[in-house]
Amino acid sequence: MLAVDVFPCEDGHAQERSLFDEVLPTVEEDDVWIADRNFCTLKFLFGVAAGLGYFIIRQHQSLPWQATDDFRLVGQSDSGTVFEQNIILSADDGQLLKARRIKVCLKQPNRDGDREIFILTNLPFEVANPMLIAQMYRKRWKLEILFQVLTENLCCEINTLGYPKAALFTFCIALVAYNILSTVQAALRSFHGTEKIEAEISSYYLADEIKGTYRGMMIAIPPNEWCVFQNMTFSELSQTLKHLAGLVKLRTFRRHPRDPKKAQPKRTYLKNKPHVSTAKILNQKKLQNHTP
Repeated sequence: MLAVDVFPCEDGHAQERSLFDEVLPTVEEDDVWIADRNFCTLKFLFGVAAGLGYFIIRQHQSLPWQATDDFRLVGQSDSGTVFEQNIILSADDGQLLKARRIKVCLKQPNRDGDREIFILTNLPFEVANPMLIAQMYRKRWKLEILFQVLTENLCCEINTLGYPKAALFTFCIALVAYNILSTVQAALRSFHGTEKIEAEISSYYLADEIKGTYRGMMIAIPPNEWCVFQNMTFSELSQTLKHLAGLVKLRTFRRHPRDPKKAQPKRTYLKNKPHVSTAKILNQKKLQNHTP
């Protein structure tokens, strides 16, 4: 749950694909890149494979491919029925890339109305079977939580910042703050358990606590008291954070989930009565006033 790379772009109208030349050099061996269909281009897929990485990316409709066999039924997942087939991708320079194409027939259509989704991957079957591939792609939506925390809790977008560089600088500072918040949450998970922290603890209250306490803490604690952290090893720092996490009173940061929306009853006023216009009522009153 860390942001490890950021690719700033001052052009607010630029599309993500225009930054592929900057993104692809960051692919490392044995990386697994999970992305939506906007990243499903031959350039990106071959670029990830060239960096000795792997991809789990939803298929874009315009991507050219060739099947080498028919779909095989794999089984049932939480979201639907899973099938798999083998395909070959062909680059413009003649390079070929073997990949697997997973089809998930959804039990319920997604928000776009799709009843089937297709996922491409070059991971070996021995490493990840089709059920695991479908499950991993489903978790891609957690990326949206990062942007929600950045926007709502860490104020990454300030309306008064008119210069692109200033806006990008503020966004990157918010990313650093997000990584610190993620480290705090990781320490809490290691002591109290993952399910408890993810289900009950609010990132908003954690961020608000840090924001409210930070200024006074930096005044009350002299700078030399913080030097002890500079010489800590990774293991020592992890143990210290875990110890401090055990002292946290979780009830202070418990989230308050909103009740599900209640269906509004349909209006029944004048439902079975004939419609009477306002003009007709006024005319009747005028006639009554002129009646001798």
